[in-house]
Amino acid sequence: GLGKSTQVEKIAERLDSHGISSIQFHEPGGVEISQEIRDVIKNGDLARTALTNVLLFTASRRENWLQEGRSALKDGTWVLLARNHWSTDVYQGFGEGVPIWQIHLLTRALVGNDYYSPDHKFILNSFDEAARERRIAQRGVLENPDTFESRDQAFQTRVNDGYRKIAKRYRIPLINADQSIEQVHEDIWTPYIAPHVKRRETT
Repeated sequence: GLGKSTQVEKIAERLDSHGISSIQFHEPGGVEISQEIRDVIKNGDLARTALTNVLLFTASRRENWLQEGRSALKDGTWVLLARNHWSTDVYQGFGEGVPIWQIHLLTRALVGNDYYSPDHKFILNSFDEAARERRIAQRGVLENPDTFESRDQAFQTRVNDGYRKIAKRYRIPLINADQSIEQVHEDIWTPYIAPHVKRRETT
């Protein structure tokens, strides 16, 4: 509910204005089979263990990476992700109790080290839970309850705390998502992406 997909789309549009091509993966989802996996993940009516969630997310990432992501990077295309394995660390690790070492082991073994080490990373952070809930409510009534966003406040607190721990551990910038969409975009683009775009244009 913090606008991850919106920010990925805005980055893609701005890259395009600089002549830089990109593809997007809004995990869970992506290539055709990953979209099918997404439907399973997002359906809160389907009972499953936390480790099954890890396996589903990892399978989705593997297919995105092997079918499109890896070759795109080799061709000079930017690959933009709304989530990556750190999200699984947080939701299935901190949130659902799966050992994080197990998540990392699966990601490295089944997706690969290139995926595991993105060039640029950011975490959208909110201190306004009421605003987050309003954004989710604006999506309307879902046919099935969302697997994670419909969880209780204790789960959401573990998730929020987990993201901040991940940000500190891996020195990932925390972007204040309580601001306007435009300001969030500028807080990502100007200090972190623009310098790399300028460097590319001058070489």
